[in-house]
Amino acid sequence: MFTRRWMLRASALTAVLALTACGTTEAPPTPAAPGEPGGGPVTVTDARGNTVTLPKPATKVVGLEWGEIEMLVSLGVMPVGVADPEGYATWVTAAKLDSTVKDVGLRGEPSVDSIVALQPDLVVTEAEGMDAQIAQLEQYVPVLVTKGSDASDNLGRLHSDFNLIATAVGKQDTAAKLLADLDAALADGKQKITAAGSTKGYAMADGWRQGSAISIRMFGQGALVSDLATQLGLQNAWNGEVDAMWGLGTTDVEGLTTIKDADVRFFYNASGEEDVFADGLTGNALWQSYAFVQKGQVHKLPNGIWTFGGPLSCQQYIEALVKAYAG
Repeated sequence: MFTRRWMLRASALTAVLALTACGTTEAPPTPAAPGEPGGGPVTVTDARGNTVTLPKPATKVVGLEWGEIEMLVSLGVMPVGVADPEGYATWVTAAKLDSTVKDVGLRGEPSVDSIVALQPDLVVTEAEGMDAQIAQLEQYVPVLVTKGSDASDNLGRLHSDFNLIATAVGKQDTAAKLLADLDAALADGKQKITAAGSTKGYAMADGWRQGSAISIRMFGQGALVSDLATQLGLQNAWNGEVDAMWGLGTTDVEGLTTIKDADVRFFYNASGEEDVFADGLTGNALWQSYAFVQKGQVHKLPNGIWTFGGPLSCQQYIEALVKAYAG
């Protein structure tokens, strides 16, 4: 099973490899201002097909996955509690938490007692690996479960998850505006990349170290960031096997030999303590032989762009790609 939680357990490496970075000087898109939703009862059907009914739009919400937490903050609903706020602050900069937010444990291993003590109106989480916690929580509080990912249509899934959460918190108008902004960013970005006339091939990865071995996780067909790149007119140069939920495939340095396009730009995410591409591959002759390395076309994403995030993280990712291809 593919998971994103390995990122926060990685250890630091030491050697340094100079890579071209696609940084940005612009501030991240601004989340909506908080407001008090009005209205009467709310009924939604979540990703499980379960009906969740609330007496009014939720205002005291706990978020247990970072993508959903980002969505809440961007809608103007600051959660009362979240899973691993320290990790969130490292990996997600599009919609920042304030100091009032309480830590309710780890993603995938939240504290039910801590959540219940906050007396929330609603808990929002993803379906993956959370069955036991969801069953416990539903004894005390309504739980809204999103898909979180769907490699058959991840951009469409993003829209449906975001609208689901927005309905539960009474922020449908705000959601419509943010999704319209995302669509506009995609259209504008595609126009700029096309006008620049540069190569359209790309690969996207993150990685980690296990002992002396470096594993590389590729964002293949169906990953959210791959869907965004496709909308920009780019072509994924890595076509390896991926899982049906996240569109992710694990390989190693040798596995990158399938990337044949000599003009590919290689993007990667490493917001935590370890950067295996810059620090772990200095002496690797095969890595050094790849055209994208030799041409200086390796781009570290700016820290804090969550590749499994909501509309605001997606806009940050679009901006990074456009900067690399169109300057």
